[in-house]
Amino acid sequence: MKKLPARTMHFALPLALTFIMTFFVSGVATLRAVGFASGMISKWMESWMASWIMAFPIMLFLMPVMRRLLARFIEQK
Repeated sequence: MKKLPARTMHFALPLALTFIMTFFVSGVATLRAVGFASGMISKWMESWMASWIMAFPIMLFLMPVMRRLLARFIEQK
């Protein structure tokens, strides 16, 4: 299988990370809010997509900002 070019990592990493992270976090939040009620899965999927739509662009913006901020406190190789 052919791999994507290295330059796509800055886009692919936050895409994958937010996709998986919001899946689990929204699942826990939905479960705690409504329990194992009828329609819980549907509510979870709605919550997941809404949270992912917010998380992805925020992550794209914040990753470089946080890298620069943390570089002030963490020794670089």
